Amino acid sequence: MELDLEIKQDTLLVRPKGELDLVVADEFRTILENALDNRPINFLVLNLSQVSFIDSSCLGVILGRYKRLAQVNGRVSLVSAQPQVRRVLEMSGFFRIMREYSGEEEALNYIFGYRGGYDGNYQSNEA
Repeated sequence: MELDLEIKQDTLLVRPKGELDLVVADEFRTILENALDNRPINFLVLNLSQVSFIDSSCLGVILGRYKRLAQVNGRVSLVSAQPQVRRVLEMSGFFRIMREYSGEEEALNYIFGYRGGYDGNYQSNEA
């Protein structure tokens, strides 16, 4: 698994690549938790366009971050899931509690909409 992280204001964008399975679940959880611990994050956007497989262990990782963010009135958004991954998410009920978007820009427009819109120029909070 490769993982790209980007922070835009209080939003963590995560772009995993490869398979999200038991082999990488602990690393996936640790990386996300560290990112959430080190910044005031209210929104998590998972871009799943490069994920070819997901199993219950990584579904649990995502659900755990959902529960954590829900405690601060935050959200998890799912973006561009491949058909085989989308089917697993749908069957697991994720779309009942998380919004699905066709792309990152659409997700960011929704998240930042109440702040006057997203123009693609928000600065990252990364040091």
